[in-house]
Amino acid sequence: MNRAEKEAYLRKYELLKKEGKPFFPYAVMKDSTMALIVVLMIVLMALVLGAEVGPKADPTTTTYTPRPEWYFFFLFEVLRVIKPSYLVPLATIGVPTIGMVVLLLLPFFDRGPERRPERRPIAMTVLVLTVASMAYLTLKGAVAGPPSAIDVKVAPQYEPGKLVVAQSGCLACHRLGDNGNAGPGPELTHIGARIPRNAILRSLAAGPGVMPSFQDFPPKKLNDVADFLASLK
Repeated sequence: MNRAEKEAYLRKYELLKKEGKPFFPYAVMKDSTMALIVVLMIVLMALVLGAEVGPKADPTTTTYTPRPEWYFFFLFEVLRVIKPSYLVPLATIGVPTIGMVVLLLLPFFDRGPERRPERRPIAMTVLVLTVASMAYLTLKGAVAGPPSAIDVKVAPQYEPGKLVVAQSGCLACHRLGDNGNAGPGPELTHIGARIPRNAILRSLAAGPGVMPSFQDFPPKKLNDVADFLASLK
């Protein structure tokens, strides 16, 4: 836009501004009325349809898959992508804050008076990238597997044991790769290189220390777990 076009735009804008209606009380009344209608609709739907009540929480379950509300799925997926524990503050605080700061500073970088989308390349590029990334992360977060899943590649014969470990709550006390917690149990990432299979099997059956005993497991499951852990070298 050259100088003449800019001056013509500003003159036209000033005329339209003088012919328009004031923000108060016209725009305030419109926004307040619409907000009141939305609130009344929500109250009416709550009274007619009721609130969804799920099953009671079971603190002893190891198969529960936590999920945030759908509008937080993109943040949930960011936390899943950034797995190392020391980077959790970056995933939960850093990434959203950086994104909001960039959007807040956008009007200071793209100061052109044009309102047509094709003439606002910076604003439109940021808009498309923001919407596309949030939509993609929301979709990935909606179809994501349970947090108890173990992201370790093993041979097919060790997959049953890996599944048992994931479903038995082992990651609550042990760390395996980027999954699980660092304690109170030892790390299992390379346990097969430190402890032989027979010793692992005895530990599973005896339950040393605060670790629960798995001797009530069917022999096949117990052997599957021992085979899987012994393969981690």
